[in-house]
Amino acid sequence: MTEKSAKPFLKWAGGKTQLISDIEKSLSKELINSKFTYIEPFVGSGAILFWMLNNFPKIEKAVINDINEDLINTYKSIASNPKELISNLEILQNEFHDLEGNEDNKKLYYYQKRDLYNTRKIEQSGQAALFIFINRTCFNGLYRVNSKNLYNVPMGGYKKPTICDKENILAVSEALQKVEILCGDFENTINSANKKSLFYFDPPYKPLSETSSFNTYTKDSFDDAEQIRLKDFCTKLDILNYNWILSNSDLRGKNENDNFFDDLYSDFLITRVDAKRSINANPDKRGSIKELLITNKTNNQEYVRAI
Repeated sequence: MTEKSAKPFLKWAGGKTQLISDIEKSLSKELINSKFTYIEPFVGSGAILFWMLNNFPKIEKAVINDINEDLINTYKSIASNPKELISNLEILQNEFHDLEGNEDNKKLYYYQKRDLYNTRKIEQSGQAALFIFINRTCFNGLYRVNSKNLYNVPMGGYKKPTICDKENILAVSEALQKVEILCGDFENTINSANKKSLFYFDPPYKPLSETSSFNTYTKDSFDDAEQIRLKDFCTKLDILNYNWILSNSDLRGKNENDNFFDDLYSDFLITRVDAKRSINANPDKRGSIKELLITNKTNNQEYVRAI
């Protein structure tokens, strides 16, 4: 525990802070009332990770993973050398804020830093600082790369955004001291599980339409075959008696006949929960939607089949 509770240090499309109350309801009471290992194979901004670490002191070990090497590099930099990262971020913040009022120079600065980031040739802490900088200054905190793994999100319209949150970075660094940080395929996380483990899966969501796809999170897309492979992995975890929770988009909210996930996870408990869509070029299309929360064990440890 830290004097200041750690919170996500990134803005992130699909961040799960809004689902915390629903996730809490689905937790196995038998599990969380004993010592256990928490595993998050698609960590993203870590909203659920930090909530778990702040609220469940019986977590003996936490394991995070992501296939995005730049994201994992940033977690590792915060864990191992937060002061150097803070120093780099303070320089970026001061330089960017000094350009306020001169939009042309702000854009030039942003795109120069984005180009430098895409070279991936600077040392770890500097690269991590650039990752946080573009996240805090780009359009809606969106992370998107093309087939060449080049980050291509345009600059956002923020005035003097917080780029260096020193207190939180230090709190995150302290929280990460009990976290094993991995980078690779989600299936490899099974090697970190022990008898009492809880997996939380927040994969790239299956898009509700062709224009709403934000899953170009790495140069390799997370397509339907990957969604099916993830379900097979969840089935394997269930057979091994591990607890897991998974969130994804509710396709039936867009097309009531689209039963992709309802059929895929028909052996498990599927709950539709309220969420908000915040990334859309048209503000009128932002608002409340449903998302899926899928579990293999309920809080009373009984299996429930989805209807």
